[in-house]
Formats: sequence, structure tokens, C-alpha cells
Amino acid sequence: MDAARDKLMLAKAETLIEALPYFQRYAGCSFVVKYGGHAMGDPEAARDFAEDIVLLKAVGINPVVVHGGGPQIGAMLKKLGVESTFVDGLRVTDKVTAEVAEMVLSGAINKELVGWIAGAGGKAIGISGKDGGLMVASKVTRTTRDPDSQIEQAVDLGFVGEPQTIDTTILETASRAGMIPVVAPIAAGADGHTYNINADTMAGAIAGALGAKRLFLLTDVAGVLDKESHLLTDLTPADIARLKADGTISGGMIPKLETCVNAVEAGCEAAVVLDGRVGHAMLLEFFTSRGAGTLVRAA
Repeated sequence: MDAARDKLMLAKAETLIEALPYFQRYAGCSFVVKYGGHAMGDPEAARDFAEDIVLLKAVGINPVVVHGGGPQIGAMLKKLGVESTFVDGLRVTDKVTAEVAEMVLSGAINKELVGWIAGAGGKAIGISGKDGGLMVASKVTRTTRDPDSQIEQAVDLGFVGEPQTIDTTILETASRAGMIPVVAPIAAGADGHTYNINADTMAGAIAGALGAKRLFLLTDVAGVLDKESHLLTDLTPADIARLKADGTISGGMIPKLETCVNAVEAGCEAAVVLDGRVGHAMLLEFFTSRGAGTLVRAA
């Protein structure tokens, strides 16, 4: 029994020693983490995630969490009898839908996540893009092509926005005060309207503005897979363009990787797409030589 215990303790010590160079290299740096998908509906996964975020803060890294909430918004709209339509994966957002989205994202989900982090021993502060002038949004425009006539036409997505300008002062101030910012993807436009923003897009824009060392996009897949379903661990923007062209990358993975490319081109050191369903996947990716997920960095 003692031998087994000693072996376990040795393994833990070796893990800490393996992680030490990463702790030293990235102390004082910013990590941006987009949190959503499967983990948000699983209390055990949410607890693991909160513990990981608190650990990052404890070793001197400054995490910023940006969360989604599409399924929760959909559930609330259904409960209220409001029908949803989508264009290219974006919810068409009228005034009622925008109000519900802000209520769910900035209210229920944001504060629940703040609570999880507090429960793990951290000090989190829940904000949205509206707070402290963090973000000004602009209205998203989309065009679709009629399959018969091949004529393109503009589609009004309503109050769906994208980042226009970012002021990271509130994030940096909170981080220096020992707090962990938890950001809901809602922002006001210069026109005074409230806009719902895709959480991946918002996280990528914040990572670029902060010059973050890492952007983590937690998803429901292992990462980017090749045509034989093998994990691709390292990609450059040129690799991604080639994989899109030959059909290896398709569907919902395309906008995620576009977010990664935009982030690294804007100043983020590297972005990672990884499986949020795996316990402590973020720590495995960053603090061990084995890694996890798909890393995207500039060539």
C-alpha cells in the first residue's frame, strides 16, 4: 500500500516538475478562454473548468473567460414561444430575441460561471462588452446566394454584431486586482443598440487586443482532424487555407479556425482548438509535453 502511494506521489511531483518551465515562462501573461458547449451543462465538467481557471491565476497567469450560451438562449426563447431562424450558423436576432439573449448571457450564465469560479477559490467578476467601454460592436451583414438563380441577396440578421473596437482597460485593471474577468458576448453599438456577438469571435478579438499568449477554444471535438480522422496538432494559417480548399476542414470548424487565424494575426501568440469534454484538457495542452488539441500559430 505504501509503495503504491509513494508511486502516486512521485507521479504528481514529476507532473509539477514538468509544468514548472511553463509556469515560469508565462507568469504575468494573459490567456483567453472561450467556454461553452458540453461543459456548460455538466456540473462536474464546470467544476473542473473552474478549478483549471483558478489554478492558472494561482501560478501567475491572467485568465480571461469569454462564455457562450446558444443552447440556453434557444431554450429560453422556446419557453417564451419565440421562434428562431439561423443564417450561416448565426441566430437572426430581433429586438425581443436580443433582450432574451442579454438576460440569459449577462444574467444567468455569467453569474453562474462566476459562482463556479468562486466555489473553486477564485475571485471572478462578471461583465459584458458593455462594461467599462470594453467593446463597441458593429452590425453584422451577410449575403446568401439563391440556389436556382445564383443571385446574391443581403440578409438582415437583426441585432447580431461583431467587434469593431476594443478597450482592454477593464480587463487589465481586474487582472491586476487579482480578479478573473468573465465576459458575456454582448456589446453596444455606436448606434446605441445592443448586439449579440458570437462567443468565439469575441474571444478571438479580445485575445488579439490583449496580445494574449494563448487563446483556447473549448469545443465538443478533439480538435482538427485529417481525412483519416487523425488529430492535426500544429497548423499555420497557410495550412488552414490548404485544408479548407481540399475539403478536410468544413462546417462549423471553419469559423473557429478563422477566429484562431484572426487572433494570431492580431497579436495573440497561439490559439488552440481542443475538446472541452476531456477533464483538465486545457492544462494538459499547456503544461505538459504531450499536449492536446490543435495549435494554430503564425508561420
